[in-house]
Order: sequence, then C-alpha cells, then structure tokens
Amino acid sequence: MDREILYAPWRNDYVAGERIDGCVFCHISTHSADDEALHVLYRDEHCFIVMNRYPYTPGHFMIIPHCHTDALESLDPAVWLHMSTLAQKGVRLLKEGFGAHGVNIGMNLGKAGGAGIAEHIHMHLVPRWERDTNFITSIAQTRVYSTDFENIYLRLKEKAQSYF
Repeated sequence: MDREILYAPWRNDYVAGERIDGCVFCHISTHSADDEALHVLYRDEHCFIVMNRYPYTPGHFMIIPHCHTDALESLDPAVWLHMSTLAQKGVRLLKEGFGAHGVNIGMNLGKAGGAGIAEHIHMHLVPRWERDTNFITSIAQTRVYSTDFENIYLRLKEKAQSYF
C-alpha cells in the first residue's frame, strides 16, 4: 500500500519534549518569569493570554483565567466579564494589528465538548482571512501553517502592549 507521509518536524517538541506535570495552564499561570518561553502575550491579576502552540491559523491565541476550573458556570462573574473585555481587545488586536478579516471565538467545555485540555477552561481567538480554507484543509483534514510560529509570537507580543 502506498502512503504519503507529511512530515511535521516542528511538532517534535510536543512528542519528545519535556512534559509538564499537572495542568499546563496552571503551570503557565504560576511561571511568569518564563512568559517568553511559554509564549504569553499578556497577563494580569485575573487572566493571561497565551499563543496556542498548535494553532488552527497563524495568530491563534487563548484567554485563560488563573483560577483552575473546568466549569464555566462556577467561574467568578467578574473574571468572566474580564475575559470578555480581553476578548474584545484581542479581536481588535487581530483585526487592526494583525490584518485578520474576521475572528472565530470559542470555548470547548469538557472532554465531550471537544476540549483538548478539559480541566481548565480557556477561550480561543482564531484569526481568519477571506478564502483561508482550501482543499487541503477541507478534503485532506490537514492544515498548512504559512509562517514561523516564533515570528508570529514576537509580532503579536510587540503589538499586544498597545491593545491590552
């Protein structure tokens, strides 16, 4: 049987890299000295914003409360409102500062809801561009990442200072 192989060497860190014990989001929350290595764009007393290491599109980031919970319904309403305010600023950053034509915002709550990290709620902001879905995404269930992750992080990190 002939098989085509799609190599993704950038995922090597995910497969062979150092594992974080416990909740990865709590680790990021409590290690502010490592913000650059962890790709944190912003943090305050309630939340932090971190790049999605395996994004749907370039510039995909997440807004995450410091509070460890898997239940949105038990989140302090003030923190939820703060997350919503950060989402508004994040959309502005992605549109004005990054050139996105649109943005998908979403939360996958619980494993059954599709959450990859179900134990700690997080909100995704995914920049979108007109005609950014092509045959390889639609038919082959494969994504093509058109630019270097680190360059995108540095670009957004610089611009984030003006938006948050």
